[in-house]
Amino acid sequence: MNYNEALEFINKTNMLGSVLGLKSIEKLLSLLDNPQNKLRYIHIGGTNGKGSTSNYLFNILKAVGYKVGVFTSPYLNRINESITVDGIEIPDEDFARILGIIREKIYTMVEEGFNHPTTFEILTAMGFIYFCEQKVDFVVLEVGLGGKKDATNIIPYSIASVFTAIDYDHMDILGDTLEKIASEKAGIIKNNSIVVSYPQEEAVLGVLKKAAEEKNSRFYLCPVENISIKEMNSYGSIFDFSYNGLSIEDIRISMLGKHQIYNACLAITTVLVLREKGLIQVTNDEIKEGLSKAKWPCRLEVLRRNPIVLLDGAHNLQGIRQLRKSLDLFDYERLILCIGILKDKDYVHIAEAISPIADEILITEVKSPRKLDAEILKKEMDKYNENVYIEKDINKLIKKSLELSTGKDLILFCGSLYLVGRIKRVFEKQ
Repeated sequence: MNYNEALEFINKTNMLGSVLGLKSIEKLLSLLDNPQNKLRYIHIGGTNGKGSTSNYLFNILKAVGYKVGVFTSPYLNRINESITVDGIEIPDEDFARILGIIREKIYTMVEEGFNHPTTFEILTAMGFIYFCEQKVDFVVLEVGLGGKKDATNIIPYSIASVFTAIDYDHMDILGDTLEKIASEKAGIIKNNSIVVSYPQEEAVLGVLKKAAEEKNSRFYLCPVENISIKEMNSYGSIFDFSYNGLSIEDIRISMLGKHQIYNACLAITTVLVLREKGLIQVTNDEIKEGLSKAKWPCRLEVLRRNPIVLLDGAHNLQGIRQLRKSLDLFDYERLILCIGILKDKDYVHIAEAISPIADEILITEVKSPRKLDAEILKKEMDKYNENVYIEKDINKLIKKSLELSTGKDLILFCGSLYLVGRIKRVFEKQ
């Protein structure tokens, strides 16, 4: 199997959709000699901030000199981005080779009456195999959807379960209350382990603490009250953070927004707890070095400054609200909002949250079977803004946004990572 054949196989598998549950991934991995049992994990769950927190953790561990595998989703440009070692994507030849091995086991599964694994399950298995081959010291493993029934939860143990902000998302799958959603996400907590959490709603905290107690795992809450912000602008932030009597000063990050300071401190708290337990060796200077190098594309990413062109993958209500707050970091006259979202998102409240602050709104559609029709979103946004237009062609969307703007305006592309990933590629080719 070559790389093009591998992509063709993956694309055909995509049409099967996604199914939560561990039965299929368990069978597949058993046929592959259970590579997931041979690795050490930091498992990342939550709703928003998983990718950023994973990146902070990766960069801290890399600064120490550890060899680190990272598994994340969704990818922006290439499927290989989901599996990296020391920041380098899995090479095409390894992707194709490992998928060839997996494909043979899939045939065996299907012959035995098991369901064909989903694309995410295949990628998860591939990641485990590749990380084993590369003999990584740690795997930063990001949950795909939910937790309890997510394919990544097939791992037998993690040295830490880390929870970013938990909010309403995928309600049709995870539940219609925060408690139900938190319960699904808390399913990644393992016996006799460590649980570290971002500040949460009280209902969510209660669920996470109870789940940790039931698994005999220690619960730690990131003390955001111990953050002292010295500088925060459209180029990054400088802050101090103290934990358990230890203070780290003049921490610098380039990812934008107060929520990114919180995500960074969640990563710091995790690392310090693991250091206390003797599970990793890391100095304060290495923590600072790693954080200073962390970058995460399409999360409040500035592509241009005149006019400001900003990309953000905010795709649910909590993310949109954080994005709205973060716009205060920028100095601009008019906001030109370009947005496209998926139909399974809370587009009614997203429209209510973001529409009123824009001077012009251009609605487009995400290139996905799950796209929300632009006409439906326009109907909602018309309630809050008189200047709402539809432009489904991405190149025309970009051109029109630039024509509407002056050098003092801010053009914001948001609503879906799939969308902002495409926008980023177009700008990079210009």
